[in-house]
Amino acid sequence: MCRLSVQAGGSVLSGCAIIVRGQPRGGPPPERQINLSNVRAGALARRATQNQPETKDTPDEPWAFQAREFLRKKMIGKEVCFTVEIKTQQGREYGMVYLGKDSSGENIAESLVAEGLATVRREGIRGTNPEQARLCDLEDQAKAAKKGIWSEGGGAHTIRDLKYSIENPRNFVDSLHQKPVNAIIEHVRDGSVVRALLLPDYYLVTVMLSGVKCPSFKRESDGTETPEPFAAEAKFFTESRLLQRDVQIILESCPNQVILGTILHPNGNITELLLKEGFARCVDWSMAVYTQGAEKLRAAERSAKERKVRIWKDYVAPTANLDQKDRQFVAKVMQVVNADAIVVKLNSGEYKTIHLSSIRPPRIEGENKDKDKRFRPLYDIPYMFEAREFLRKKLIGKKVNVTVDYIRAATTAAETGPVPAFPERTCATVTIGGINIAEALVSKGLATVIRYRQDDDQRSSHYDELLAAEARAIKNGKGLHSKKEVPIHRVADISGETQKAKQFLPFLQRAGRSEAVVEYVFSGSRLKLYMPKETCLITFLLAGKSQMNSVAFSCQAGHMLQAHLKNTLIKYSNMNTIYSVIFKTEYTNTK
Repeated sequence: MCRLSVQAGGSVLSGCAIIVRGQPRGGPPPERQINLSNVRAGALARRATQNQPETKDTPDEPWAFQAREFLRKKMIGKEVCFTVEIKTQQGREYGMVYLGKDSSGENIAESLVAEGLATVRREGIRGTNPEQARLCDLEDQAKAAKKGIWSEGGGAHTIRDLKYSIENPRNFVDSLHQKPVNAIIEHVRDGSVVRALLLPDYYLVTVMLSGVKCPSFKRESDGTETPEPFAAEAKFFTESRLLQRDVQIILESCPNQVILGTILHPNGNITELLLKEGFARCVDWSMAVYTQGAEKLRAAERSAKERKVRIWKDYVAPTANLDQKDRQFVAKVMQVVNADAIVVKLNSGEYKTIHLSSIRPPRIEGENKDKDKRFRPLYDIPYMFEAREFLRKKLIGKKVNVTVDYIRAATTAAETGPVPAFPERTCATVTIGGINIAEALVSKGLATVIRYRQDDDQRSSHYDELLAAEARAIKNGKGLHSKKEVPIHRVADISGETQKAKQFLPFLQRAGRSEAVVEYVFSGSRLKLYMPKETCLITFLLAGKSQMNSVAFSCQAGHMLQAHLKNTLIKYSNMNTIYSVIFKTEYTNTK
């Protein structure tokens, strides 16, 4: 007599056949099919074989599904023992199955016959066999009581109207309004893909778990399947917890005819369990539809990464080589370089360039405009100026919290081909007053979110929030996603042209007092200013400053001005004196 379990990945094939498995030891245990001796239950429905037009769908036999359900509810998750009485040449095993640890438990075949859900095979019965005689007695009693298949009417009402396909899956999913649907998990393809029977309408649907992906089985050209690392273990993990269990499924979305959903079991959420145990990784493209909160999935994945379990056994964090003080710090913003980079001053006095993680500033696709000397990215790229101004007004001179997410290695022209080379970049999440600046930029449509390869772990620690912010910006048609005409900044650049400067001078003199933004610091006394009201760029020389004899001192003064004035809004009056110095210098230089 053998004692095995229908719990660890076992299943009920029909009213007279079950799959049993032992307890796992270092991996999924082998399966074993046991057919009940001396009884027969109705055959379940079978779908026509694909690519064989001569085959047709076969419906349930009367009471077949009820017999299967009787065994499923009685046996799934329970320990059983069995005896093997006959083993055919084809390897099929027939025997008796009992609930519990020995044959003193409930005899499954007898229970089926007593409920009128199976018939007794009377051919070849020997009168001296007490077990067969008891089955015959139980069948006679069920007939007399008109139970199950012996009831009047033939049992046509017990035949399911199985629906193997859905004409419009997207409309079907939308019609359920993300409400939990009762279901039975009929098959597990891999750890994150299952076949479910939706109740009470008997839809058979394939559901992919939202937000995650497990290792899968690759089908080779000869038809064999090769498992990816941990694919078999992930499949068994899901099977042992969900196969033929009563669950609830939230169908959440249906992109490209693929139904995404979340499976809820009284013992927990399988999606989060798979991640926590290192059997799955988060998937960006389906994370947004996960209704239980994407942050839970990221936290579960992070836990597996920290413990380096299973698929993460060789995982190295992007900031593993940084000290804690270099990962998180408070700094003062001194300059906004462009729409995704700032210069901050550390407590040590050092200046550091920080790039906002996982976002891309506005840009012009296609032709490389850098070759055009007249091309000014800040003013000529749509929304670049608005993005820079947003950051400048929010951050300049303020203290911010910086959390380094990853260090992007330097690239050379040989490595990137047509893409420009970049030096090493520190990419971080920057917050001020609890607001993620990158998320605020994206939500206003002033930046877009970078899409990564699935195995690229160098990304923002708040990547899901960035994706959600971008989705809101697209929905509301903000900034880069607007269908309106893009803003044009006609800025007169008179910073290096003497004639233009002379023509512009009287207009600025009449203005008296003007506001300007320091765009560039040439030296300790020479600046480049942007005047928003006048929409012009000018060269500005501080009044009363004479030529400095010491080059070193001049550089020091220039750095000091850059540290204090870059990107800041300044106000100047007495334009006559200042501009007379500017134009004198320019005229001398051009001679």
